[in-house]
Amino acid sequence: MGERLQKYLARAGVASRRKAEELIRAGRVTIDGRVARLGDRVPEGAEVLLDGRPVAPAGPPVVLALHKPRGYTTTKSDPHAERTVYELLPEIPGLVAVGRLDRDSEGLLLFTNWGELAHRLAHPRFQVPKVYRAYSRRGTPPPRLLKRLERGLVEGGERLFAQKARPAPGGAVLTLTEGKKREVRRMMRAIGYPVERLVRVKFGPVRLAGLAPGRWRKLDEEELAELARAVRLSLKEEAWPRS
Repeated sequence: MGERLQKYLARAGVASRRKAEELIRAGRVTIDGRVARLGDRVPEGAEVLLDGRPVAPAGPPVVLALHKPRGYTTTKSDPHAERTVYELLPEIPGLVAVGRLDRDSEGLLLFTNWGELAHRLAHPRFQVPKVYRAYSRRGTPPPRLLKRLERGLVEGGERLFAQKARPAPGGAVLTLTEGKKREVRRMMRAIGYPVERLVRVKFGPVRLAGLAPGRWRKLDEEELAELARAVRLSLKEEAWPRS
């Protein structure tokens, strides 16, 4: 019978299943020249096009961990970016970044060809913790100010908070679960300790430790399974082909 179209699109790294359904409803997907509908399945060997371009699953699930250096933009193409993180990575079809780090931030970035995994890891509903090491010229904030970050504060009309905030030499270590734009920098500035350098050191169960700036590594199957479990996905349920 073939695979459901929205699952096929998610495996191709095009979008999450929910977003794939929106693409199908909008009439942007065809199967063997016919405009697809929700509920359609993809027969083996069928040609699937999105906006007239071929789409195919990217193969076995892959997650790469990159130590992003400062000065690189988290985008595939940007005429205003001098350097992008994709210049540091191998060519893998369907590879997308899981969230972002701004150009001046460093540290752990994850990339995957598994659309649903990328969507869930980045979505605040799944509360995946990200740990950041923040350095400030003012030094280490006192405990009372770090407690303020854990209680939450309002900055720019938005409520920001750290799940955990602890002191570290020359700054602090913050654990976040939402990932709002420039959240760590905004919180540290709000308590009077502007960030001079920011490094993400952990994303869910994956650690940056041992990975040199500009280098990447492929997560092994055990790490991939652990990452999937963190957002209530199963490799077996997704029925990915295994290498």
